[in-house]
Order: sequence, then structure tokens, then C-alpha cells
Amino acid sequence: MPARRFDAERLLLARRDARLRQSEVGKILGVSDARVSAWETGRSVPDPEKLPGLAEALKHGLDVLFPRAGRPDLADLRADAGFSQTATRKLIGTRTQGPVAAAENGRRRLAAEYEQRLADAYGVSVEALRRAQERSFGNDVPEPGEPEPEKSVQEDGTALPTTLAERIVYVLEQAPNPLSDAEIAVAGNARAGKQILSEGLVRDLRMGVVTSATSEELDALAQALDTTPLIWSNDADVQRIIAETLLLKGQIAAIAARGGEEQGLSAELLTFISKEVDKARAEAMAHRDQPASP
Repeated sequence: MPARRFDAERLLLARRDARLRQSEVGKILGVSDARVSAWETGRSVPDPEKLPGLAEALKHGLDVLFPRAGRPDLADLRADAGFSQTATRKLIGTRTQGPVAAAENGRRRLAAEYEQRLADAYGVSVEALRRAQERSFGNDVPEPGEPEPEKSVQEDGTALPTTLAERIVYVLEQAPNPLSDAEIAVAGNARAGKQILSEGLVRDLRMGVVTSATSEELDALAQALDTTPLIWSNDADVQRIIAETLLLKGQIAAIAARGGEEQGLSAELLTFISKEVDKARAEAMAHRDQPASP
């Protein structure tokens, strides 16, 4: 989810407006004045959990001094409450921060016994905590009273797949010869050169029983499905380009299977279209690698 926007100059002006020295701000936050100086000159950026303390020390609202566009996920709630991830182990009474880290990274949802403890510590309701958790898993659920987010659509008006399961099914539907779960696992492991996928994992991901996967698993899955790992991107523009590319690729494969020249398409034209598909993939990759707008 979108992190709070940090502006070094804004911090400097806010401190001067509060008539505080760097050393005084550092003392309040438990850091050195050199660290505060580095923040104000843009040489470094404070950890997200430091921002609430900074805003309070400078007598500014957190959303005013460090605004964020978008709804918070679990990591945002934690940072806004001033807790590091390591500190959460005391909040939930565990030896490590593993349960919180797994939930924040969209790997495994919080156990019910941890929800109330974290909600109390973060100063939110359990329901708000659960909504934030869904966002950590890639589901941008709205707050109560907010309209449901509009789904991106293709040119034909059909909605683009949004969940991991929907995307897997979408890629399989575009393939001329869809693979079974076992075949996908075998192909992914063969191309990755090691055991990463299992038939059970592929099935659970396809059916939505498991809603997230590691980057290594997603890369192997993309290779097995003969597509780009960008298929898992949440960027709507990237998704639209890939969806159109996959659709065109499927049409080309179908024509080739029937005999391209018999359908009025020469081998040269099929080659040209295939190159255009590759170009579209490159454009999607370039779009992903572009720096975000300030």
C-alpha cells in the first residue's frame, strides 16, 4: 500500500516553526541530532514508525506532515502506532515477530488470538485490522461507507482478473492446451532447476485456497504457464497490456494449430504478430521499471 510521503524540506520548516533544535527533536525520538540532520537534508529517511513521533514532537497532524494517499495495510497500521515489526512480538506474546511479518507480507493471516491484541495496540477496531490485513494480501477493500473499487476492464468490457487465483485461471483459459496442476508443477520445477512447486500448491493457488506465494514460487509458476512474472503485478496498466498480449497470443496459437495459411494468414504475418506480442511484453516490463511519479 502507499507509504506516507516524507518531505525533508517540510520537516525542516516544521521543526523551525516549532522552535526546536535538532538535538531536542532527536532526544524526543531517541536518536542523535546527526540523524535528524540527515533526515532534513534528505540523506536518509526515517523509519515509518518514527513518523508519528516526529509529527507529535513538531505539533503537526500525522496526515498533514506526512500524508498518504490510499488505505492502510497492516504494516501501515503498525507504523502509524509507532511500533517496529520487532516490537510486535511483545504485543502478541510470541518469541518472534514471525506471525505479524507473515501477515504483513501476505503469506499467512493472523491467528484470531492475535487480532484483538494488535487492534488495541494500534488503536483501531478488530474489523479495521482485518480490512488492513486483506490489503496486505492484495485485496484493496474499502472502508465502511466507501464505494467498492472499480475493476479495470479490457476493451471488450470484461473485467481484468485481480486475485492470484483469477490470474492463474485466466492464463490457463488463454492457452490452446491448458496444463493440469501436476503438469504445471513439473514444468515450473524443470525450468527453475529445483523443487519449488507441488501439485497441491498449484491446485490451492488456482482455487484460491492459498491466496499468496513467494516470489520464487510465482516466478516458477509464470515460467510453467509460459508467461511473464508481470502477470502477478497489481498495476492496472501493466495488467491491461498483459491481458491483451495473452489474448492475442492465444488467438495466434489457435490459428497456427488450424494451419495459419489455410486461414488466410501467411507464415510471415504470423511471425510479425508474434514479434508484436513480444514487443507488448517488453512494454509492460518497461512500464513496471519506470520510477513512480513524485
